[in-house]
Amino acid sequence: MAKHTIAVLNQKGGVGKTTTTINVAAYLAKEGKRVLIVDSDPQGNATSGSGVDKSSLGMTVYELLTSDTVRPNEVVIPTKIEGISIAPANATLAAAEVDLVQALEREKRMKNCLAELDYDVALIDCPPSLGLLTINALTASDSVLIPVQAEYYALEGLGQLLDIIQRVRGGLNVNLELLGVVVTMFDSRNSLSDQVKKELENYFGDKLFSSVIPRNVRLAEAPSYGVSIFEHDKWSKGARAYKQLAKEIQKRAQL
Repeated sequence: MAKHTIAVLNQKGGVGKTTTTINVAAYLAKEGKRVLIVDSDPQGNATSGSGVDKSSLGMTVYELLTSDTVRPNEVVIPTKIEGISIAPANATLAAAEVDLVQALEREKRMKNCLAELDYDVALIDCPPSLGLLTINALTASDSVLIPVQAEYYALEGLGQLLDIIQRVRGGLNVNLELLGVVVTMFDSRNSLSDQVKKELENYFGDKLFSSVIPRNVRLAEAPSYGVSIFEHDKWSKGARAYKQLAKEIQKRAQL
């Protein structure tokens, strides 16, 4: 079992969940932590973004969640990023929502699987939805990290997301906590970004991380090479921002 498991979650797509998962994981690995990424999104972006060829996969998170005979150590593989292992995913994971409907303790499948693994920290890259895959991730996690883009409609749906977290805390995982909210895709030239950030400060208070992730070309490029921003351009604004965020996460999660 990981000493601390973090679900990276927002039901809106394109907010930087996968970018945040990979780059926070990469920095923690550089700090000597044994890090596991769990790709819980059928798009498999965390898998390809960490240098794993999705077309060459054997067993994936799909088999892990739906089979009673597949063991986690049969699914987890190394990535191109030093110090990081991954439970990979591809499009087959989309069928898990249906296949798990009749399964016993279906919401706890991921939690039971991760209990067999030994890592310092696990980060679960959640899908952009609030379905059964996300419920599994929340049930398996100690805390939740919510990336929110500094754009119009950023706050739309956050109330529903927080309600789901509260419901999971009330029944399936009483220890689940909100680790924090991070502003992503921040454009300092745009007054809207500042406005969104202020609204998030008013809403979340000290749960809003002081680190802000900027819009950055180098950040957008890194996944195409299957590396983190620290390998791609460690001097970029994106790298500096994720280094600061990872340090904040280390402190809050007491890693």
